[in-house]
Amino acid sequence: MNKVKDVVIKPLEKSIYLKPHTMHFTQNGLKRTWDLLEVHDSVAILLHNTQRNTLVFVKQFRPPVYFGSIPEEDRSNEIDTDKYPPELGITLEMCAGLVDKDASLPQIAKEEVLEECGYEVPVSSLIKIGSYRSGVGTLGSLQTTYYCEVSDEMKVSQGGGVGDEIIEVVEMTVPEVQKYVEQDKVPSPPSFLFAVYWFLYNKVK
Repeated sequence: MNKVKDVVIKPLEKSIYLKPHTMHFTQNGLKRTWDLLEVHDSVAILLHNTQRNTLVFVKQFRPPVYFGSIPEEDRSNEIDTDKYPPELGITLEMCAGLVDKDASLPQIAKEEVLEECGYEVPVSSLIKIGSYRSGVGTLGSLQTTYYCEVSDEMKVSQGGGVGDEIIEVVEMTVPEVQKYVEQDKVPSPPSFLFAVYWFLYNKVK
């Protein structure tokens, strides 16, 4: 996963996922502009293997996180991956996916669980935790998070994603998760923290 090399930063090229816009508006009599990105909404799933009492996450290399870890003066030309190792861009997240098909959110969530983590789950087992806006300064996309309980018998593949996805499935005990979220700097998105704290508050006795 962390064998990343030949890293070069370039201006935005043609993208099927990102559409940049500038919004012009008047607020309290003041003319303003705001740059933003149009992106797909998404789903995320917090998986709890109740048989072993572990939470199931995914680990992957996130280019924006890696980019944000590199000082501006070193972002030109090819990035020195010895000076800035790829581990700087690896995050721990919930299983998740884009809403980019004509299907219900639970159905998309079910498919993501199978593709990324290898569990075959019924749609009825997905419990909605909530929906919220992410990246409100630039994106404002809607993410919907579900909670789902699984067992070893529901594991039908190793997961790891499809196509060019490179995903590592990670299982953590509840004490390990508690210790992880108590770090000073957590290499995970806010949605991860939201779901984990929801679990600790609602499911841990």
